[in-house]
Amino acid sequence: MIEAFKGAVDAFSSPVTIFTAAALFLTLFVSFPKFFVSKPATLGMVILSGIFFFIGLTDKHFKSIVTKPDNVPIVAMLFIFGYFTWFSLKKAVTNDALVAAGKPTVEKAEAEQKVMVFPYLIYIEFVVALAYSIGLVLWSIFLKAPLEQPANPTISPNPSKAPWYFLGLQEMLVYFDPWIAGVLLPTFIIVGLCCIPYIDRDTKMSGFYSYKGRRRAIIPFLFGFWLLWILLIVVGTFLRGPNWNFFGPFEVWDVHKVVPLVNVNLSEFIYIKWLGTGLPKLWLIRELPGIAIIGAYFLIPPAILAVTALKSVYEKLGAVRYSILMILALTMLALPIKMYLRWAFNLKYLVAIPEFFFNI
Repeated sequence: MIEAFKGAVDAFSSPVTIFTAAALFLTLFVSFPKFFVSKPATLGMVILSGIFFFIGLTDKHFKSIVTKPDNVPIVAMLFIFGYFTWFSLKKAVTNDALVAAGKPTVEKAEAEQKVMVFPYLIYIEFVVALAYSIGLVLWSIFLKAPLEQPANPTISPNPSKAPWYFLGLQEMLVYFDPWIAGVLLPTFIIVGLCCIPYIDRDTKMSGFYSYKGRRRAIIPFLFGFWLLWILLIVVGTFLRGPNWNFFGPFEVWDVHKVVPLVNVNLSEFIYIKWLGTGLPKLWLIRELPGIAIIGAYFLIPPAILAVTALKSVYEKLGAVRYSILMILALTMLALPIKMYLRWAFNLKYLVAIPEFFFNI
């Protein structure tokens, strides 16, 4: 029965199914927050996670991956981030119920119970610092540092992986050109985080957890953080094996696994496959359809949404802040769109201009 479960998980495991399942779960999570922070749902998620890891640890390959010193912090990170996401949503749901009942929020009630910083806060911080120090000592004793042999230019590890905090970017390299995955997208992440206090200047919902009042901000943030960052780190850490091929959680990493490369550019789709002609020699004519699609992607949706679904947002933010918000949002959505285009149509680039080393 356990082997059947492992086989089913490996059969289910592919980039498209894992990403789609994660997106569906996140959709349910943000659509029914009261249910997912309730005790039955919370207990169910904890039990299912525990069962999966208990069964996984019976598999030699799975155990060797999750217990690798490099990967133990990532496993812990999943549980820690999951807990704090659940905890913050629970506090937000609680505050929404209190506000609906005309009662003060939890933060406001706690603010009325003022205490001195010393000794109360200092005492708590000191105890926590002691606990962390003991934890780090025990960690260093029982979990050895993952030191390897000195670097050898004649031997390259397979797979060759970046540090865990760069694995999301390394996974993006599967779908984007290096200048996009390694420079443009990280820059947009930093700039987007810096822009948050300038784009969202509403102080009515500040100072306390709330979901109803912050729904439009919470959902995109969870989507970008969990699906486009944490999930990519998990995939790059646990599911990318030799030659950067994709493997199931219980599938042995076979160095000889061969995956055919059948990716083609949009221009090849249009001119060779659909029109049955050769590619134009002039790069502008050859890549004009891709350039038009990208231009329409960044121009048409913001204009339509400004007078329909996001009209109130446009009126509240103004043209400049709204344009910045839409550029950041559409750039973030470009990653899953490009991923699905690769999975569904084997599309490599929308715009491929090797003459200038420019590919999108």
